[in-house]
Amino acid sequence: MAAAFDLKNDGVVVIIGSGAGGGTLGNELAQKGIDVVILEAGARHEYEDFINDEWDSFAQLAWTDKRTTSGDWRVAKDFSNLPAWIVKSVGGSTTHWAGASLRFQEHEFKTLSTYGKLEGANLLDWPVTLAEMEPYYAKAEAKMGVTGTNGWPRLPGNNNFKVLKAGADKLGYKECHTGNMAINSVERDDRNSCQQTGFCFQGCKWGAKWSTLYTEIPKGEATGHLEVRPNAMAIKINHDASGKVTGVVYADKDGKLQEQKARIVAVAGNSIESPRLLLNSESAKFPHGLANSSGQVGKNYMRHTTGSVYAIFDKPVHMYRGTTMAGIIRDEARHDPSRGFVGGYEFETLSLGLPFMAAFLNPGGWGRSFTTALDHYDHMAGLWIVGEDMPREENRITLHGDEKDEHGMPIADVHFDDHANDTAMRNHAYKQATALYDAVGATRTFPTPPYPSTHNLGTNRMSEKAADGVVNKHGQAHDIKNLFVSDGSQFTTGAAENPTLTIVSLAIRQADYIAAQMSAKTI
Repeated sequence: MAAAFDLKNDGVVVIIGSGAGGGTLGNELAQKGIDVVILEAGARHEYEDFINDEWDSFAQLAWTDKRTTSGDWRVAKDFSNLPAWIVKSVGGSTTHWAGASLRFQEHEFKTLSTYGKLEGANLLDWPVTLAEMEPYYAKAEAKMGVTGTNGWPRLPGNNNFKVLKAGADKLGYKECHTGNMAINSVERDDRNSCQQTGFCFQGCKWGAKWSTLYTEIPKGEATGHLEVRPNAMAIKINHDASGKVTGVVYADKDGKLQEQKARIVAVAGNSIESPRLLLNSESAKFPHGLANSSGQVGKNYMRHTTGSVYAIFDKPVHMYRGTTMAGIIRDEARHDPSRGFVGGYEFETLSLGLPFMAAFLNPGGWGRSFTTALDHYDHMAGLWIVGEDMPREENRITLHGDEKDEHGMPIADVHFDDHANDTAMRNHAYKQATALYDAVGATRTFPTPPYPSTHNLGTNRMSEKAADGVVNKHGQAHDIKNLFVSDGSQFTTGAAENPTLTIVSLAIRQADYIAAQMSAKTI
């Protein structure tokens, strides 16, 4: 039975956020007999409660708290109050993610050494290497049931994939398959296999897709060492005179402020909320926010270089049938500056439901080209680009000067400008994707600009030296020993791969470190 810990219990680890980082860390610690309280801002919806309808599901799961947006990215113009499509619910964005689970490449942990100094980019080598991460990647793949690993078959290819594969063959691409997906291709872990329903972004009603909601969290709760508190919005992290963190103030379901005392605090609220919380936790001792002696909290915000290409064919494709994103081409993910940019990108199949397709294709759009695109929705194939964007100090999360949330705390402003490298990469990808679909007889292809992305990274980055970042190689704050960051905000650079597998691997590794430090009584 799940535990219920006293607010004054200062022996617990408090984790803020229940997604890929926080949910995994909570279970890993609970399995080691460590008491954990997870504070989750959203409600708890079990998987049978998910809704197979785009708009209604968005209302159920999405993080729609007010934010502001600035910068030259298209999102600032068209989605100024929705800079990121993430989740406010137990399980975090692991309820909404597509499942793609890819290991980073060796050079992506060493971008400064590999790419050199790039003007306008704040590149830095990670303080960890691929060799150090490999055993944790293997543990994460086994935990998550990643297809194409551990003898688990890959998922079947739907029509969207078949079009992608035919085009890939024509262009001479060699690494094209249905991906490494944390979606059961066979029954395992007491969960169903994929039923090919096609509503991966709306929460998997079958429980086939890995989500901390129904994998890590119930396992942790079963130990008696994990309590998850939904509708608990973290407001501020408190500390003592020595600078050690002592607890987390949060608003409960009735909006009343509570404080959960803590031995250790781990922040895992995604790359917008995590720095916002640290900045909002300023005090006389930490006037610029917690863990911010470097001034790097909130900076180096990355979201992947994205964009989509859709194509219309004479014959029906029905791209929306089957797994949303089970199709990938990896050939362009290499580092090859002869293409006019550093780093690389993946092509991944993507089908958005008709309401989102209309919204993202051209917000507020109308006219013949827009309506004919929608009229041919069933004849359409589509993919999106996931590429390594460059970290920039100017791309950052800051606290809004005037606007406050319902608890009186400053809201986040999300600022993002594309780096020239991002633009060059996106244009190359648009050209290649258009050629791919043209090669298999598309009657019309159209690139669509980036929409609110889910891959929010950076903002509390790992660094060897305290002056260059916020946390060390274990996600431990350089400034405060018993404060950790456990989500994608600790990423030093973004890589070309979807980030969840790396977030989970880092959380498993971090749990080992925290447990060792606790037993050594160093924290």
